[in-house]
Amino acid sequence: MSVVAVVRFPGTLDHESAERAARDAGAEVVEAWHADADLPAGTRAVVLPGGFSYGDHLRPGAIASRSPIMGAVRRHADAGGRVLGICNGFQVLCEAGLLPGVLRPNASLSFVCEQAELEVADETTPWTGGRVRGEVLSIPIKHHDGAWFGDPGTARVVLRYRGANPNGSVDRVAGVANAEGNVMGLMPHPEEACDPLLGSVDGRALFLALVA
Repeated sequence: MSVVAVVRFPGTLDHESAERAARDAGAEVVEAWHADADLPAGTRAVVLPGGFSYGDHLRPGAIASRSPIMGAVRRHADAGGRVLGICNGFQVLCEAGLLPGVLRPNASLSFVCEQAELEVADETTPWTGGRVRGEVLSIPIKHHDGAWFGDPGTARVVLRYRGANPNGSVDRVAGVANAEGNVMGLMPHPEEACDPLLGSVDGRALFLALVA
């Protein structure tokens, strides 16, 4: 059974949903604290869940990206281990330089919370295995600073918003991966799309990829 470490920073609030989604995908889940210098023994994959780490002071994800645990996350990623950053976790990965681009305030300058339709833009990553380019996923979003800004020509774009752009992201980008494909961040919340009672199970694919 794969061991998935879910990292908690002060202000993290979506860790329980992420833990449940990883556990339902077949993982053994352990928690890692922001002040830890190392990931828990046996960690095979890492999740940085959503929330408001350190109260979003300076910039969302900026302080968390300098936490001791991120040194361990970087070593894990450099060794080819899988890392999934969701919402604030995506912001942290960008601030840490593990993913390209930055996340800026939404174009509306307001918090958005709605069900979003996403298109698979890169079907060759581990995260989208079994999906085809252009396939549509239904996954909710809930963020204030979710507008990705970067160069979509050089970034490995995995998911794009379909139709209306809910936050003003460049090229409708909703999620990107590193060049190697083992690190991915996205603003939508796949952990909230893993149960039919929530209206969609499209988020399961990412957690199944996490533990594969």
